[in-house]
Amino acid sequence: MRKSSMSVQELPGATVYRPTPPPAWRPRTDPAPLLPDPEPYRVLGTKAAGAADPELLRRLYRELVRGRRYNAQATALTKQGRLAVYPSSTGQEACEVAAALALEERDWLFPSYRDTLAAVARGLDPVEALTLLRGDWHTGYDPREHRIAPLCTPLATQLPHAVGLAHAARLKGDDVVALAMVGDGGTSEGDFHEALNFAAVWQAPVVFLVQNNGFAISVPLAKQTAAPSLAHKAVGYGMPGRLVDGNDAAAVHEVLADAVARARRGGGPTLIEAVTYRIDAHTNADDATRYRGESEVETWRAHDPIRLLERELTERGLIDEDGVKAAADAAETMAAKLRERMNADPVLDPMDLFEHVYAEQTAQLREQAAQLRAELDAEGETR
Repeated sequence: MRKSSMSVQELPGATVYRPTPPPAWRPRTDPAPLLPDPEPYRVLGTKAAGAADPELLRRLYRELVRGRRYNAQATALTKQGRLAVYPSSTGQEACEVAAALALEERDWLFPSYRDTLAAVARGLDPVEALTLLRGDWHTGYDPREHRIAPLCTPLATQLPHAVGLAHAARLKGDDVVALAMVGDGGTSEGDFHEALNFAAVWQAPVVFLVQNNGFAISVPLAKQTAAPSLAHKAVGYGMPGRLVDGNDAAAVHEVLADAVARARRGGGPTLIEAVTYRIDAHTNADDATRYRGESEVETWRAHDPIRLLERELTERGLIDEDGVKAAADAAETMAAKLRERMNADPVLDPMDLFEHVYAEQTAQLREQAAQLRAELDAEGETR
């Protein structure tokens, strides 16, 4: 038996083999640079804020205010029966908006079911963003047109899709980056680990944004992982991990923009954990008082992303009362239009059931479509 790759040491009563791995087996990177900072990165309220682009800060503020109003209006629509369910991102608006603004038009966004606001901030029609939650269509918009993948309800399944698209884009020579969003609960899914592993091995141009909002429905993070942070998981896959204050819109945007730029120039993937908080319940069907206290929620209200950014803008003289009012008025106009359009019943064609299933319908689908068409025609004749 050959033992060319083993060194042998004789011990009393036993022979111990100590592997000497060939070069291809050895770690290819020093883990130290991949580790996240011990504390979340912040910009607002620090010296770093002085270097932030004033126009970017004002745009972030306008989008945060609009996003907060969007969340409130969508939640109200569920109570009116216009939406089946709505997973609010109130308190997480900084992550949502920064994710959208950090991307170029040619890039792709892969959202989870909670990330409707990110899709709207990227330019998607607010009504189309709610179509899935209304129960009308599985998506409600053309992913190719907007470069926004379908809002993903199964946890973390969008992550391997993002890796696949990013890897394919690089093979084709397309200058495209994919940004995939997921919650802390999604990091407990196998898809999360598979996506990170493939992304790192392939050095795919993809950025993973974990919104750590404290709970996976009612399960706190401490019952999901014993890691120092979710960002620390990056080192196990050979990619850098970044830890950022998820309520600091300027910080989230800076960290995401850096990761996107790194991916675009061939530096590979990055895992970013944004520490934030879900102020509202998991969805309108959830009773959050069963697993968390109001004092905890109030503590996080004091770290509200809109208040943090508004304070920075005011102290630097970048916004005045008129600017604050203009942002609020624009958000209210958006909400009014959303209410008006959502109050109109959609016109649905049952024959759409057979569209967008296959590029070419199977014989069975054609048979079923013909049967349904005959039933609809017969029903129309009897009216």
